[in-house]
Amino acid sequence: MTNTSKPILTLFCILLSATAWAGDGWQNLFNGKDLTGWRANYYPDSWSVVDGTIRAHATAESSHLFYVGDKPNGEFVPFTNFVLELSARSEGSSNSGVFFHTGYQAPNAKHHLADGYEVQLNSTEKEKRKTGSLYAVVDLPQSPVDESQWFRVRITVQGKHITVQLNDKTVVDYTEPENVERPPERAGRKLNPAGGAIALQGHDPSSTFYFKDIRIKRLP
Repeated sequence: MTNTSKPILTLFCILLSATAWAGDGWQNLFNGKDLTGWRANYYPDSWSVVDGTIRAHATAESSHLFYVGDKPNGEFVPFTNFVLELSARSEGSSNSGVFFHTGYQAPNAKHHLADGYEVQLNSTEKEKRKTGSLYAVVDLPQSPVDESQWFRVRITVQGKHITVQLNDKTVVDYTEPENVERPPERAGRKLNPAGGAIALQGHDPSSTFYFKDIRIKRLP
């Protein structure tokens, strides 16, 4: 092979790879370098990029990092039916979560999100809802993973059906009832027919979680 043909072959391989990536429907949400495409609702210094990962460490009350893509004015990108995948791990005893079908509304003093669902991430003794729980809807009493090691989270939403998988094992399989009613303090814990935001949680100043390999595929 001549020296001039090598760059051409390399370019061809890059283009082929990019085409295959686009063709399978997956979209990367995190570039591994900075927080481009993401926006914090409160306390933006709770979020940083460390060694190619998103670091969540709340500096005060809870903060949430929303995927906004390239939308103007910081509007979040809504997702309705999808498969969301990411890798996560904790540092010590920590609490965090992944929200979907949510929005910026956070009406209480601790800035808890009012709408949508949370998949719990928790390596603390204090919090009894363990990693993988569909928070306050389908709660797991024991964690299926070691949060100090990287583990894979997959959340699938299709119509009213929600599944949560950890390291390829299904830990939640839930269908939201028609006209579901929640307790007043969790009235917005429902799927939105118009979709909603994807958001990561920085829970409190004593908790640190890391996220990487974040990608999503829209479903019909």
